[in-house]
Amino acid sequence: MIDITVRRPVKWACYSDSNVGVVREINEDSVMSNPDTGLWAVADGMGGYEAGNVASNMIVKSLEEIGQQDHLDDFVTQVEDQILDVNERILEYAEIMLDGRTLGSTVVSFLIKGNVGACLWVGDSRLYRLRNDELSQMSRDHSRVEELLQQGVISQAEVENHPESNVITRAVGIGEELYVDLNVFNVQLGDAYLLCSDGLYNTVSSDEISAQLKNAAPDEGVNNLVHMALENGAPDNVSVIIIKGMQETSENLSAQQQI
Repeated sequence: MIDITVRRPVKWACYSDSNVGVVREINEDSVMSNPDTGLWAVADGMGGYEAGNVASNMIVKSLEEIGQQDHLDDFVTQVEDQILDVNERILEYAEIMLDGRTLGSTVVSFLIKGNVGACLWVGDSRLYRLRNDELSQMSRDHSRVEELLQQGVISQAEVENHPESNVITRAVGIGEELYVDLNVFNVQLGDAYLLCSDGLYNTVSSDEISAQLKNAAPDEGVNNLVHMALENGAPDNVSVIIIKGMQETSENLSAQQQI
């Protein structure tokens, strides 16, 4: 039998926001959202006043240079190459402009090509997926507590209050050798994705994230999650991007693009 099933193209509606939070004076997070090419990213800078902001901005500016790609493997390679290239440029910037002072940034990126998605990341900024009411973390933190959790040294209940909960084990701009992790998976109509810095998931619960991904449009969901983080004290910068797969209709948001 010949399969003549026709799959309608999925439209991806998206919205993003980044907030300095309640405690910090400078927003060291940077976000990029490019539905035209099918690429989104959140970078969480570190290094203190202005330095972290420089690092995260260098990452998103580099990723913004990536144009439309015809093939998934080329797309993934372009993203990885840009991250590796900016790693070298951050190291050079720190040596020349900051007398060798350490600065760096995490990054989580998400790309869509057809019915395939890919997450490339370094550090503990995250990508979540909501599918059939089930929330899944599509990235895995490069952090000390994640290592201890995977080794069975600590339990999930011990993660939140662990003394090394803020220690990350990998970041862009920290050293000459950098490994970018990759997760490739299918994407489909009805999926909802969320990219965020730790300023969100450290202050807003998984259940609250799930509820917003399930029930709210991207702009409303992002605004609600940022508001929740601020209401809960937001000691860190908060950055959020929501992307939802929807059928094409005349009422689609202007941000929707066919990937």
